[in-house]
Amino acid sequence: MSDDWDSVTVIRKRAQNPTVVKSQSAINAALRSGAQIITEKKAGGTYDAAKMGKVENEGEDFKVAKVNLSVSKAIQQGRQAKNMTQKDLATKINEKQTIVNEYESGKAVNPNQQILGKMERALGVKLRGANIGSPLGPPGSK
Repeated sequence: MSDDWDSVTVIRKRAQNPTVVKSQSAINAALRSGAQIITEKKAGGTYDAAKMGKVENEGEDFKVAKVNLSVSKAIQQGRQAKNMTQKDLATKINEKQTIVNEYESGKAVNPNQQILGKMERALGVKLRGANIGSPLGPPGSK
């Protein structure tokens, strides 16, 4: 051993810069060489920063469309007239019970016209347009 206490000997490999690889073969090669591998999933989709800035800078307050109270009452009355539970209606229109509950309580955000159409046919009650709550006519008549 050396008597020189001030000298320092460092033995290590040169640090590698992290790289992003997308192919499975590159990941397998890194595993074989003993490199450190970190996997991360990116959240959400992509967004346009310019559009997001415009939305933030808008002076208006945006309102989100919800189900009208008359529509939710018509759904509830039509369902009860046919002696159906929310679960029965949901299975008949191939949707989840929570969706039927949201539409009946008026909490559904941006009501889907296809779901409203399915409910109209299942309940026989008009839920869109004028005369909400009136009986639905036979198919093909307006």
